[in-house]
Amino acid sequence: MAEPARDLVEEYRHYLARFETECGPCEFGAYAKRHGRLVKKLRYDEFEAKFKEYSEIDKAYAEILERGDTINDVLVKILRERTDELILERKF
Repeated sequence: MAEPARDLVEEYRHYLARFETECGPCEFGAYAKRHGRLVKKLRYDEFEAKFKEYSEIDKAYAEILERGDTINDVLVKILRERTDELILERKF
């Protein structure tokens, strides 16, 4: 079961690199501006919770699109927030 944890550590490394590139250097817990929003530089435990939530919502979003269901605005709002917080590119 070590594989998911290793993947999460790797995702965190990518996040830190994206944060540095797009927001510049700053301390953990400090805020930087990205796409007109303030985003907090997350510590690992904060990243872990937000990334897991993002992954679940992203999966649900993809399933909704695949089925052709109506998309809940709250789901899209949360997905956008997590995408910004995790310094990911929006794909919707």
